[in-house]
Amino acid sequence: MNKEHSKIRPPKLETVEPVGKRVLIRKDADKKQTRGGIQLPDNIEIPTITGRIVAVSRQVENDDDFPMRQYDKVLFNPKHAIPVDFEGDNQLFVVPVEDVVAVFRKADA
Repeated sequence: MNKEHSKIRPPKLETVEPVGKRVLIRKDADKKQTRGGIQLPDNIEIPTITGRIVAVSRQVENDDDFPMRQYDKVLFNPKHAIPVDFEGDNQLFVVPVEDVVAVFRKADA
């Protein structure tokens, strides 16, 4: 094998851009305790979870029917979420916009 050929490395993945009607969400850390102080078991399965939108597809960005933007905090159903093994300590998911059930907004003062 040629020495130069063995030095060639595949380019590092730098960004993940969702396509179609999808958004990229960084899942919030799992809660181990309720506000009232009750400890939650590790194997609890919650049907909806929260996270922050990291990126939106161009289709979603250009569609007024989807009021989601980068950095929005959202509530989503993880059933159809596709995990992305991109950053070891972050839990990233590509999620169809139909599975985003709420966007958290601050009330105007």
